[in-house]
Amino acid sequence: MKYEIVRLEEKIAVGVSARTNNMSPDMGAVIGGLWNRFYNEGIYASIPRKAGKKALGIYTDYAGDWKADYTVFAACETTAEPQGNQYSICRIPAGRYAKFVVHGDMVQAVAAAWQEIWQMDLPRTFQCDFEEYQDDCMDNAEIHIYVGLKEEN
Repeated sequence: MKYEIVRLEEKIAVGVSARTNNMSPDMGAVIGGLWNRFYNEGIYASIPRKAGKKALGIYTDYAGDWKADYTVFAACETTAEPQGNQYSICRIPAGRYAKFVVHGDMVQAVAAAWQEIWQMDLPRTFQCDFEEYQDDCMDNAEIHIYVGLKEEN
């Protein structure tokens, strides 16, 4: 699977979050439930100061490697943290990322890409990884997946 190395600035993301892991039998339901809440309960529409319209799926606070617990977010990038505590807030750290570009069914293409990424020997930080949905076309989406990488010596 092809990728390019990119350097990103810090991003502020706001949305909803939950704790899960890739080995959990209900992981898909947890993540799907977050996206359902994000859009169908008006959370996306209510977030102030959005930086564009792209949705973000974020994986952070890993308890270990890709098999350990992590926090997952359904979110969007904002220009500042909102006041109050009605949202979950994540700061995507600046740094090196492997950027993968995926096309296809929004759910199946992303799941298949992660299956491949998990098998790759990348120098991952397991600090923060995320998906950036370029459009809302469910059956032929373009998704950019960013995997946090350790700094080179």
